[in-house]
Amino acid sequence: MQGQKVLIAIPVFNEADATDIIKRVRKYNTDVLVVDDGSTVGIGNNLKAVGNVYSIVHSRNYGYGKTIIDAFEFAIIKNYDYLITIDSDGQHEPEEIPLLLNKIPFNDYDILSGTRYLFPVKLDKEVPQERYYVNKEVTEILNQITGFNLTDSFCGFKAYKVDKLKVLHLTESGYGMPLQLWIQAWKHCLKVKEIPVKLVYKDLSKRFKGLLENPEARLSYYKRVINKELFQ
Repeated sequence: MQGQKVLIAIPVFNEADATDIIKRVRKYNTDVLVVDDGSTVGIGNNLKAVGNVYSIVHSRNYGYGKTIIDAFEFAIIKNYDYLITIDSDGQHEPEEIPLLLNKIPFNDYDILSGTRYLFPVKLDKEVPQERYYVNKEVTEILNQITGFNLTDSFCGFKAYKVDKLKVLHLTESGYGMPLQLWIQAWKHCLKVKEIPVKLVYKDLSKRFKGLLENPEARLSYYKRVINKELFQ
């Protein structure tokens, strides 16, 4: 990645592992941006202890999608060449960041997306069954539309060519934002490649909050996001 300006962005919302994740990400020779989505547990003070980290702090909780959209805009405004995103809930291992860094610069694709499901998994031992099947159904729908041949449409561990992000107009602030991104990437003829990353669920009992706790309601929401973007 010599000569390339790379930013690693970390969305945060009250995750217990956030500070540890940020410290581990800081070990790599890149700039780091933390997007705090209205945390109520004092993430700001922890960032001061880490040091040398850019931050965006939301006045309230807007949603996961909004944190990624803000990271995209920051990377564009600051003229980065590549943006890597990694979640702060412990589902991605910062030690795998070199898998992405070592691919930079990449010329044959525009988005390098992690996949946790390229290989068989043990349901309810490695991943909650309902999450796996919702991801699987949504991924199949996306593949029928885009031909991307994805195996994991929701993995937040990705590397992007920042120049290509400029063509996107993302507005979905919730968990459905990645689906809006995939449809827009397809419409703009962006090239996509997946790369295997570890499947990590530290708490198999962890659930979505509110309406999205119901898998059927969540699946319906995801389908609405896809259909809305498809017919824009």
